[in-house]
Amino acid sequence: MLKYVGKRLALAAVIAALSVTLLFIIIHLIPGDPARTMLGPRATPELIADLQLRMGLDQPLPVQILIFFGNMLSGDLGMDMFSNRPVATIVFEQLPHTLALIFASIIWSAVLGIFLGCFSAVRRNSLADRLTGVLAVSFIAAPAFVIALYSLLFFAVELRWFPAIGAGEPGDIGDQLWHLVLPSFAIGLSWVGYIARLVRASMLEIMGEGHIRTARAFGLPEKWITYRYALRLAILPTITVIGVGMGFLLSAAVFAEIVFARPGLGKLVIDSITTRNYPVVMGSVLVSTILFVASTTLSDIVNALLDPRIRQSS
Repeated sequence: MLKYVGKRLALAAVIAALSVTLLFIIIHLIPGDPARTMLGPRATPELIADLQLRMGLDQPLPVQILIFFGNMLSGDLGMDMFSNRPVATIVFEQLPHTLALIFASIIWSAVLGIFLGCFSAVRRNSLADRLTGVLAVSFIAAPAFVIALYSLLFFAVELRWFPAIGAGEPGDIGDQLWHLVLPSFAIGLSWVGYIARLVRASMLEIMGEGHIRTARAFGLPEKWITYRYALRLAILPTITVIGVGMGFLLSAAVFAEIVFARPGLGKLVIDSITTRNYPVVMGSVLVSTILFVASTTLSDIVNALLDPRIRQSS
């Protein structure tokens, strides 16, 4: 197991480094001069040259990448050119809001999706199975920004059941959780459908395997067979999907943070791109990339813990 974890961590480090390098190049290929954009159209050439020197934009691109990685390893993500605050401080102030939104979405969508998938598989080809399938496909087809807008209009504006904007009062956990309901519903609903269909397919496949037939032959209770043997293996693909899904939820969180006026990484990135605040954009994207790679690596490790065949095949 330690050998497998070491391989996955090494692979994660390589993927993260390549992803950050590619993102660094893409950001630099965007038309326009960040220094000129930050200083405005009336800036003198001397001021632009000074800002380019401070930001390291006067160096060749490979040198800029090496400098960025060197600073990153020491925890330095640069300085915000507008507020003159460390980028790391700005990013990590917004990060808890995004993480709370993503984890709330993952938890409720995974619990409901696994339940619906297991329920549908146990009642295969019944009316309940067909209705669950229709609901799952409907959830998958609904875009996150559409769900966010309509849930805001219906539940917050018309019915006034939930707050419309903000993240809640600082220090008030109950109020913050109440403000999480609608945003997490908006970005997590489609994942209920994905997980339900995946669990159903995995359950049906596993229920036909030899060890399940052997358990039935020994007279074990059907509920024991379903939840103790079949479901344990059926949720393995779901764990992988949840790990990968964190990256998609990061992108979906942008819509929720804008529609519900919540603080977070997504809103920070959009605001920084609008103002061409290059250091904050790069720091936010870097943290998002590391989160995505870490989530997929963690899901692989959990799968290996639950299924020894994965460790042996690697």
